[in-house]
Amino acid sequence: MAGQVFRKSLLLPDRVLVERSVAVTVAKGGIMLPEKSQGKVLQTTIVVVGSGMKKKGEEIQPVTVKVGDKVLLPEYGGTKAVLDDKDYFLFRDGDVLGTYVD
Repeated sequence: MAGQVFRKSLLLPDRVLVERSVAVTVAKGGIMLPEKSQGKVLQTTIVVVGSGMKKKGEEIQPVTVKVGDKVLLPEYGGTKAVLDDKDYFLFRDGDVLGTYVD
């Protein structure tokens, strides 16, 4: 749904819209983890990407990730966007630390 909303609006060229993964609340042994010990979730899924940034006198540099990629982002930063009562975050393409596979 968020992808449809942002495709209709203007997403800045070098930005990505992400949805954070859900924090683990139960340990492998079945023990419930308190909220304080869960930590901040750095794994996210790309929902929408911008078109890419144009440098001076160069062609457009495409965004390095694509929709559906699972990426790692810094703990701090990004801009929170609430759509349909869900939290999403806007980051610069350069803020992506890396991609991962489940």
